[in-house]
Amino acid sequence: METFLIIIVALLALIALAQAMRVFELSGQLKGDDNSEDVTDKDNRNQGLLLLGALIFLMGGFLWTILEWSDVFLPKSASEHGVEIDNLWAISMGLIIVVFLITQPLLFGFGYRFRGSKTRKAAYMEHNNRLEFLWTIVPAVVLAGLIIYGLTTWSDIMNPSQEEEPMVVEIYAKQFGWTVRYAGTDNTLGYAHVRMSEGVNALGVDVNDANSFDDIIVNELHLPVGKPVELKFRSQDVIHSAYLPHFRVQMNCVPGTKTQFRFTPTVTTAEMRQDPEVIEKVKGINELRMEKGEDPWEFDYILLCNKICGSAHYNMQMKVVVETQEEYEKWLSEQKTFADNL
Repeated sequence: METFLIIIVALLALIALAQAMRVFELSGQLKGDDNSEDVTDKDNRNQGLLLLGALIFLMGGFLWTILEWSDVFLPKSASEHGVEIDNLWAISMGLIIVVFLITQPLLFGFGYRFRGSKTRKAAYMEHNNRLEFLWTIVPAVVLAGLIIYGLTTWSDIMNPSQEEEPMVVEIYAKQFGWTVRYAGTDNTLGYAHVRMSEGVNALGVDVNDANSFDDIIVNELHLPVGKPVELKFRSQDVIHSAYLPHFRVQMNCVPGTKTQFRFTPTVTTAEMRQDPEVIEKVKGINELRMEKGEDPWEFDYILLCNKICGSAHYNMQMKVVVETQEEYEKWLSEQKTFADNL
């Protein structure tokens, strides 16, 4: 409430300041004061040069940002749908950058070219149908194309046409960690509810549901490469956001409801570690870690929380392993079922 009142007072102060300036301008006009005669051609030239300087600074900062930070971009997508996500991002950013590089020089260049001058009178143009048509229709068509492409991509991702039944896995979120529950041999998760969470049964799994007996609860997500997986998300306390950046997956985990996302991993952890781009990134990171006296880091897929969910939000993460079917089955056979832990 206090923050809201501060915002209201600040807005009222800005409005009062604007009105005071307006009263000052009107009083000057009534007195016959005209300060425009005090503005010289030198002043206008200086303002124009400042605009050119601002343009150079803006473009220089843009190029520096790309060169300085391009090495921290995500590596290639490790999921089927991620390729479409990356294409959509590349097209959208490409258009934005092209428009930026055209409009900003024009904006600042016109400010300099048509700066005020005592010997030149500004031309007045009331209306131009061709220009109105150009800057209305062209952006509308481009935006419509992007929106349609985006909606089509989203529809294909959320409703994949797969003949193979996906492997069902639940991701359970709570402050500040993740828990994984595999559906077991029947590929059907047992019923669970947060109100049944107590003791060792932290996920609130129904012990009377026969589908729960073969469920497997672990603290690390393992996925077989090339096999579709359906992730089902639950939250115990607040809204979390399950973010798997290398697979281009993000889905909110909402208390009291279930959300889900289906995807197919295409690159194993071992294969991604051998990617030249990843090798270069790991090398750069380990150079920084070495300077700090920290142990070397090895690339792993990771599950993060992308919502600010509390004080330890920054550390809410879990390792994700993508491996061959044989490696996955071997790992899974070593895990205890829910019934074994009762």
